[in-house]
Formats: sequence, C-alpha cells, structure tokens
Amino acid sequence: MQAMLFLINTAFNLLLMLVILRAWLQLARADFYNPFSQFIVKVTNPAVLPLRRLIPSIGKLDTATVVLAYLVAVAKLIVLQLVLVGSIQIPATFISGLLVLLKETLNLLFWILIIRALLSWFSQGNNPIELVMHQLTEPLLRPVRKIIPPMGGLDLSVFVLIIAIQFINLLFSDIFRGL
Repeated sequence: MQAMLFLINTAFNLLLMLVILRAWLQLARADFYNPFSQFIVKVTNPAVLPLRRLIPSIGKLDTATVVLAYLVAVAKLIVLQLVLVGSIQIPATFISGLLVLLKETLNLLFWILIIRALLSWFSQGNNPIELVMHQLTEPLLRPVRKIIPPMGGLDLSVFVLIIAIQFINLLFSDIFRGL
C-alpha cells in the first residue's frame, strides 16, 4: 500500500509542479524561447489550451493554468481518498485542494531556490536553466536584498527566503493539521 501511495503522490506532485511552474513562468515573464521553458509549455499545453478557451487570463495571470493546477490538486486528493478510504468527502476535498496547491507551490519555490544556489556555485553562467531560475526567483529575492544586502560577496537572500518558506510550510502544517 505504501508503494502505491508513493507512486500516486509522486505522479500528481510532478504534474502539479509542472503546471505551477508554467503559471509562474508566465507571471514572471520568463524567456519562453529557453529550452527549459519550452519543455514546460509543451508538456502542459494539452491540458492548458482547452481550458484557455473557457477561462480568460486576468492581466499577467494565466487563470486557466491556475485552475488546472487546482484541479490537479483536487484530483490528487480524490485518488488518495479512493485508495485509502474508498469514498470521497467532497467539501473537504475542495478546501484541501487549495492547501495542497499552496504547499506544492512553496515546495516548488524551495527547490527552485536550492537549484539556483547550486547552479551559482558550479555553473559559469552558460546554462540556459540558470537564466530561467534567475528570472523566476529574482523578483522574490530583490526585496530580501534590500533588507539584508550581500556581505563580503556572500548573498544571504536565498538562505533567508528558504528559511521563510520552511517556516510558512511548518506554520500551515500546524494550523491545518486536522484536515
């Protein structure tokens, strides 16, 4: 049973991260001609394009992609409920879907920051993924740098943001433990 739950969680979390990443790429106006961005767009296009016909964008926010991310989170909860309990609790599932979406967004941000930090240590700036990671995270890191500027060439903004993300994740876990 644990192996089945692992596969379900992994499959849905990967799909959810791809969809969240697509919305984030569009919100950050990242380079869509980058190979990494092209991969995300091509993988998510079959589900996003039909939804775009029904749900228009609101400003820079691609509402269809956000709705798709929410639907993937709800589908994950429904499949897990069917496997574990054999029934679905509809109201709790739709509310919990928002929490799953928020948690996975924070997890994705955490891993993008880790990847960006590692790339900054080892890459020479020629990696196309590094540019996209910079475009995604710089709007979040810039306000932190205004408060804590780089000291002696050491930029602590990534570290501070990672700690903040972990704090928020733990706080949400404590607040919503009953769900």
